[in-house]
Amino acid sequence: MKKPGQIAVVRFPRPDLEVGKLRPVLLIAKLPGDFDDWLVCMISTQLRHEITGFDETVRSSDPDFAGCGLKVTSLVRIARLAAVEGKALIGALGEISAERVARIRSHLGAWLTAQIAP
Repeated sequence: MKKPGQIAVVRFPRPDLEVGKLRPVLLIAKLPGDFDDWLVCMISTQLRHEITGFDETVRSSDPDFAGCGLKVTSLVRIARLAAVEGKALIGALGEISAERVARIRSHLGAWLTAQIAP
């Protein structure tokens, strides 16, 4: 059963809408409606792309790393979002802590809210 905080694999779309490569993604939330669609964000090992104060680094020394299914320290790229069908998600590698999910959602929500402020 899919749930927020899980890490799965999906063919993540590129910004130019070309077919992307298989990547780990974080399930942020199930989208409203009757369909099994999920808001996900990309996970990358390219730590140099971090947006400081926005993205979330999952370090091999973090308490929730052992259960997340990632092999090395990785970056949850919060701004790299996609809506994907549940059936496109390939398995569940693991999951991150509820506290980390809440922090990621908070960063995303704060950014979205700031974009609509006058």
